[in-house]
Amino acid sequence: MDRDALIYDWNIHGERPERPPQKIQLNDETLRDGMQSPSACTPAPEARIQHLHNCAAVGIHAINLGLPGAGPHVVEQVEALAVEIRDQKLPLYANCAARTMATDILPIAEIAQRVGIPIEAATFIGSSQIRMEVEGWDLDFLLRCVRDAVTLAKKEGLPSMFVTEDTVRATPEMISALYGAAIDCGADRVVVCDTTGHIAPWGVKNLLGFIRGVLESKGVLGKVEIDWHGHMDRGLGVVNNIAAIEAGADRIHGTAMGIGERAGNAPLDITMVNLKLMGWLDTDLSALGEYVTFAARACGFEIPSTYPVFGSDAFETGTGVHAAAVIKALNRGDTWLANRVYSGVPADEFGLGQKIGVGPMSGKSNVLYWLQSHGREATDALVDEIFAAAKASDRLLKDEEIQEIVDRHA
Repeated sequence: MDRDALIYDWNIHGERPERPPQKIQLNDETLRDGMQSPSACTPAPEARIQHLHNCAAVGIHAINLGLPGAGPHVVEQVEALAVEIRDQKLPLYANCAARTMATDILPIAEIAQRVGIPIEAATFIGSSQIRMEVEGWDLDFLLRCVRDAVTLAKKEGLPSMFVTEDTVRATPEMISALYGAAIDCGADRVVVCDTTGHIAPWGVKNLLGFIRGVLESKGVLGKVEIDWHGHMDRGLGVVNNIAAIEAGADRIHGTAMGIGERAGNAPLDITMVNLKLMGWLDTDLSALGEYVTFAARACGFEIPSTYPVFGSDAFETGTGVHAAAVIKALNRGDTWLANRVYSGVPADEFGLGQKIGVGPMSGKSNVLYWLQSHGREATDALVDEIFAAAKASDRLLKDEEIQEIVDRHA
């Protein structure tokens, strides 16, 4: 069977973006920006440690450990995570958030010195006119903050990640001034933020094109890296992540399941799924489900049943016609076919598989498959009773409900 001939893919026939030349890096913000979600609870210490290992297992490159300037309890949490990265030799590049203040930057330097690993100082400051209006800031004040913060970080031996909040609503003049000052003081990386989830994909390309021009004018394009940090207020987090990579961003920020303030951050997991399916990411993502489900549980979230790929409904069907096609493929022993005949996401690439439910829209083939997959004999009487119960139900039957019918017959 020529599998390529079974699916005519309009994503690749005709015009499409080429795989970007830069190595795509991913930065997990679950333990820092994700904790700003009003619904999140702080993960237990052992859960934070496990999250590090889950990030490493799916090929995430960097992780924000927290904001040590928030107090001694965060310093303790961050140091424990940094020690785990060091002792277990995890392939994760650590960073910590900091306001452009010495009281935030110095605790990062002290942790890095005690633990003995590099930790990027992600110093952030607002950049949009609307934020300046609320705060009563002027450009001179912002430039002074930027210069002092980046200079101090470099003096303390910290890699400098300079972050402008609300970059997507800042003027070209403001962006040029702030980034120029940070670069002049030795910033190693600049982070472009859609803090309010405002921008659309074409705006991402316009903005990053402008920022690449700023870096080029300073003679540092290709030396100072560009990060993209998006939010989900308009539901555009994933597509904006892809647009940012296409526009030249080196590293993409996100959180597990998009946990974050308001409507959340851009979900790193669904971003990775799409990059994998686009052929832009070569990482084995069979452990991505564990990354998502563990982080959700640790932060006090339930994954919505309809959440793409990792929700409980993502690969389940109880509809007769759809299920029949999947069942025919499974009965042929062809899981590749079964995972694609009624799914645009191949479940097997993410350590998952198809599920056949039994409900009011099911056919008898659903019942037969359920009994077969559970090692039960499919007598006519048993099939008829389960089928009748399914038709009388207003939802898919739970496994235990079907099992009760089976037990009665047994």
